[in-house]
Parts: sequence; structure tokens; C-alpha cells
Amino acid sequence: IMNNPLLLSISNPVKLLKPSTIPYGRSRNTTTNKKHQHQSRTLVVNSNTRSRTTLTSCSLSVVRGRNNNGGGGFAETKVGRRDQGNAVLLCAVGYWVQGSRCFPWLALNFHMSHCLNLKPSTLQLVQYTAILPMVAKPLYGVLSDVLYIGGARRVPYISIGVLLQGLAWGSLAIFPGSREALPSLLGLALLSNLGASIAEVAQDALVAEYGLRYQMNGLQSYALMASAVGGILGNLLGGYCLLKTPPRILFLAFTAILSLQLTVSLSSREESFGLPRIRETSLKKQFTDLMGVIQGDEVSQPLTWIIASIAMVPPLSGSVFCYQTQVLNLDPWVIGMSKVIGQLMLLCLTVVYDRYLKKTLPMRPLVHIVQLLYALSLLFDYILVKQINVTFGISNKAFVLCFSSVAEILAQFKILPFSVLLANMCPGGCEGSITSFLASALCLSSIVSGFAGVGMANAIGVTCNNYANLPAGILMQSLTAMLPLWFIHYVPMSENGVEREGKRALSKRSRRSRRVGRVVGQEIFAYRRERDAEAQT
Repeated sequence: IMNNPLLLSISNPVKLLKPSTIPYGRSRNTTTNKKHQHQSRTLVVNSNTRSRTTLTSCSLSVVRGRNNNGGGGFAETKVGRRDQGNAVLLCAVGYWVQGSRCFPWLALNFHMSHCLNLKPSTLQLVQYTAILPMVAKPLYGVLSDVLYIGGARRVPYISIGVLLQGLAWGSLAIFPGSREALPSLLGLALLSNLGASIAEVAQDALVAEYGLRYQMNGLQSYALMASAVGGILGNLLGGYCLLKTPPRILFLAFTAILSLQLTVSLSSREESFGLPRIRETSLKKQFTDLMGVIQGDEVSQPLTWIIASIAMVPPLSGSVFCYQTQVLNLDPWVIGMSKVIGQLMLLCLTVVYDRYLKKTLPMRPLVHIVQLLYALSLLFDYILVKQINVTFGISNKAFVLCFSSVAEILAQFKILPFSVLLANMCPGGCEGSITSFLASALCLSSIVSGFAGVGMANAIGVTCNNYANLPAGILMQSLTAMLPLWFIHYVPMSENGVEREGKRALSKRSRRSRRVGRVVGQEIFAYRRERDAEAQT
């Protein structure tokens, strides 16, 4: 089950990284401003152009914009290392807590399996039903893009999301009836994921906006690293604590962690992070802009592939979990440690990707290799259920510790290149909308695949007392994971390939769709060309 605020308030709100438009008749002030720009290394444009910002050599960012009265005066704000450090702290804590959500969910899974005695299909049904609020992430993203709360549009949403999570897990910890009845437990799980989805949307938008603003490509890799660290600590402590304490203590401990995150977010001042204030617009226009972006082939094709690659594979996670705990009698420490080893693998893969793979290996071959390894790694569950590992002298505990989480980690890592790709293509003001749409689509595909897995488990007759047909189900799961390789051409070879494909795709659509797609698509590529040019200088 899966899990951003930077604004600088300027007098004349403009769109993030929008290319400046020079009027037909230039004035002498333009030439003067260009000379001043070259000398100070800080971009300054006249009152008829849109304002932009670059970092100066002393790590201060000077942002200038027109006053509301339309005059030539500018409001100027300096953003230093301390303010940027506050933004980094907010994001780091947020993604660390996001990764730590495995801590209470591990306890909740054991509670449902051992205390409520849910059968495998019901357990998996509850798991995937609980993530339904994450399907509505595009709505949260659009609201975060266009609706300001107290003059900010990222930090307040993070605070609201954290507060909702705290209410849900705190209720499960304090009120016994809430965790003993399945309807109330499911309701609080839905509330927890509602809060998590709102906070995640704001965090993802913040990372995308911050990366575009300061030309820091690949910030999503560092976000995934922070999440992996949280997952390591969460699974390690969760597996150990379940041996000593009941699940409600873990719920209470995670509520305390959420209180820490809420304190950090409430103490953060969004206007000090150095991002321009975007012109407020209507929800209808924001949705129109969002649809214009995702309808282009340069976005829709890779998005279609990653969604289909998840939705086509029916997972049997609930059945495998019950088999490990009820048939093999593996204790929570072993399950937790297997997740820890998996998160360590994810952390290492993310570092290797950020340092080497994204620079040396094109995107399509990388995704092809990861998908193939994912399909093969699903067979580790087949080996465990058939006890082939025992035949070779490998105990069940050792095998689960080393190989149980490989498939799960590869599935998470596969999403990273697509997250970086779409984040780099976000037009100004649409960061929350684009990133939340990706997250929502991934959640929806996970729900579809999860329900398909429940149906397959029931069809082959997997129950708490009968796991005879589970190996056949695992083989079918591995074969379906091979199917996305047939249309791997939907994945671009590289980001430069995306730009070329986007230009060709514009001529294939109808006149009306082309009109929308051209405006938004050209805007995206203009941003990327401008950022590349500024990075070279």
C-alpha cells in the first residue's frame, strides 16, 4: 500500500517557468535590463515580461515581479540556505513518514489475520479497498494547484493530510471497538489513506515544483530514498515490536510519529521557500489544462504502459501472506526483516539509478529489464510454496528473508523512471495535477489488479485450509507479468525521444484535440528547452 510546499508570494502572480513573451516594440529598457542581467547573473525583465528567477552565486534567490497596480516597481525577496533547508526538512520528514506507513500496516495485517481470523481473499479485499481514496488524487492535486489556504497551497494540505491520518490511527489505538469490528476498521483505514493521499499529493507537487524552479533534475530519486529509509526502520521496528507488544501499541506509536510531522509542517512558512505565486484559476480550466497535457502521445503512451503493466498482473499477496504465517508459522520478525531487506535493496537501486542508470542506460531498455526481472521474481513464491528451497537445504526463514520482497521492490522501482519523466514535463502551475494524476492512475490500476487477484484466488479454490492450487495461481501471475513486454514500444527511449514523438503526435489528432494539445505540449517543451539552456550557461 503506497504513500509539497514552495511558494514565493510576488506582487504579480505568474506561471512557473513560463517563457517570457517580448512585445513587438522593444524599449531601450529591455537592452539595459539585458546588460544588467549579464552582470548580476540574476534574470531581470521589464514590466511587460513574465518574471523568472535563478540562483545567484551566493546561494540567494532574488525574485522580482510587478506590483498589483501595474507600475514598474518590483517586490524583491531573498531566499537563503536556511529557508531552503526548511523546505528540505519538510519534504524529507514527509517522505520518511510516508515510507514508515508500513509500520502500522504490518501490525494491522497481523491483527486482521490472527485476531479477526480473516480468510486470505477477504484480507486482500480489505487491503485494496482501503486504498480507494487514493484514486481521487487528481482532485486533491487540482485543489492544491488552484486553491490557496491562508496564502499557501502546499503546506496546508500536508497538515490536513497528516491530521486525518493521526485521527484514524489514534482511534484504532484508543478505542477497542474500532479495531474489533471489520466495518469500523475498514472505515478508519479509508480515513487514514485519505489523509495519506492528500499529504502525498502536496509533497509530490512540492518536489516537482522545487525541481523545476531550481533546475534540480531527478529529485524524485531522493524522495524515494527517504521513503525507503522510512520503510527500513518501519519494518524493522514493526517486526520486532509485534513480538513484544499488541498491535494497538504500534498504532499509538505511529500516531506519535504523525504528531512530529504535523509539528514540522505547521512550523513551516511556505512563502519563505522561494517559489513564485501562481495566478489563481478556476477548477474547470485546471482540469482542461490537465487533460490537454495527458492527451498528448508523449505523455499518454508511457502512462498507458505503466498503468497496464500493473493492472494486468493479478497479485496473490493476501494468500501468500496467510500461507507464510498460518502454514509455515513464520513470526512477525521474519516478515518484518524480509521487508527491511527489500527496502535496503530499493534504496540501493535508487542510488544506482540516480548516479549511473539514468545517465548511461536509455529508459526503454531499463524498463524492459526491470519488467522481465519482476516477472521472474514472482516465481520465488512458487519455489516457497512447493518447498523447492528445502530440497536444496535452504530453510523457509532464510528464503523468505532473502527473496520474499524482491518482486515487490522491483514493482516499486519500476515506477521511478516514469515519475521523473512526468515531473520534468510538468508545466508551471500544474505540478500537483500531473503528479497526482500519475499516483491516482497507479492506485486505480493496483485496485483493479488486486480485485482480479481476489477473483483468481477464489476461482482456483485457495482458502485458509487449502493452498493446493496456489502454485498454479503464482505461475499464471508470472505469465501475465510478461504481457506488458509486447507493447514496450510505448515507453520512450529517452526524454529527447519524448519531445520528438510529441511533435509528430500533434499531426495525428483531430483539429480540436490538436488545438489543445499543441498549446500545452509546446509549452512543456519550451520549458524544457529553456531549462536546458539556462543549465548550460
